[in-house]
Amino acid sequence: MTPAARTQAAIELLDRIVVAARDQGAAADTLIARWFAERRYAGSKDRRAIREMVYEAIRLLGVRPESGRAGILALAKVRPEMAEYFDGSPYGPAAIDPAEPVADAGLMPKWLGLLLKKSGLGNAEQAALLQRAPLDVRVNSLKADPAAVAAEIPGAVQLPHVADGLRIPSDLPVEKLPSFRDGQIEVQDAGSQLVSLATGAKRGDQVIDLCAGGGGKTLALAAMMGNHGSILACDIDRGRLQRLPPRAERAGVTIAETRLLNPGQEFDQLADRFARADIVLIDAPCSGTGTWRRNPEARWRLSPDRLAKLGETQRYLMKLGAELVRPGGALVYVVCSLLDDEGASQAEAFLKAYPGWKAEPLALGAGNARGPGLRLSPLADSTDGFFVAKLVRPW
Repeated sequence: MTPAARTQAAIELLDRIVVAARDQGAAADTLIARWFAERRYAGSKDRRAIREMVYEAIRLLGVRPESGRAGILALAKVRPEMAEYFDGSPYGPAAIDPAEPVADAGLMPKWLGLLLKKSGLGNAEQAALLQRAPLDVRVNSLKADPAAVAAEIPGAVQLPHVADGLRIPSDLPVEKLPSFRDGQIEVQDAGSQLVSLATGAKRGDQVIDLCAGGGGKTLALAAMMGNHGSILACDIDRGRLQRLPPRAERAGVTIAETRLLNPGQEFDQLADRFARADIVLIDAPCSGTGTWRRNPEARWRLSPDRLAKLGETQRYLMKLGAELVRPGGALVYVVCSLLDDEGASQAEAFLKAYPGWKAEPLALGAGNARGPGLRLSPLADSTDGFFVAKLVRPW
């Protein structure tokens, strides 16, 4: 493909991403994968160049552009050499009209920046949210030793504070590694590994992963538990939850079972588990501000109304979790957000609503105290952003 054709492809892809962000549709990486699957003629260099152009534009634009073309034109303003690609050629974009709209560069919407500042994140912390993310993997201790796996992966280095974590070259095709095929490693950010460790899960525990999704933390907990005990992995998203059984089989995990929940019926569907769990992990739906390095278009999806609705969901899940924890057990509340409204403030409100519950101090070797829990951030900890609190039910 010519540079002009790659530019037009980036415009078309960005158009799809803009619409999906507006309508709460599929994530950018999913849309990009689908787009390339429909266009097998695009070579590996073309795919890489187009992907990089799209993500560079997304990172540049704090507010959702009105169109893919307006977004790519904004990128052309900071990369003047791109102007020649708008040449009107058969597969390229039309020539630039000086009067046409160009999106504005910026980190994020003003209202969101103010919320982050109110949550204690200055300019440097906010800028770090949009830097490129590293590639981390968790070595599955049920099958492998971190040192042995690291020796087989060129450039792999041990993650600090995470005994089973490795950071590997970002351009490495993980899915093609023998260690991945054999279930010895799983792609998982260092922060996600750390908040899993915050549960303190051990052999024989009864655990509920209330928002399990595809099961990344379920698999991490199973390894911590030495495959002894039980994990009930729940979610309301059938597609995501269906990914867990094959992942568990590959990882050699036998203690996890899944339960698909119907929205609004979770209390009834989990009544058989009330007051039985040693640990309930709630990796709650949230704004995802801590994952912008990987999903920078997520900031285009947010609005004050959406943030308020997410807050309601978080409180609902914590109420459900409180019913599931046995006396003396723990509710571990996690959000991949750096906003206090979703993290520290939610944990504080829970403790006020449930007298006798206590926040257990966490010592993960990383993170900074924030309210009743800890907060990890890209700038301070070189991880995705997370808030985690361990809330213990009284006997």
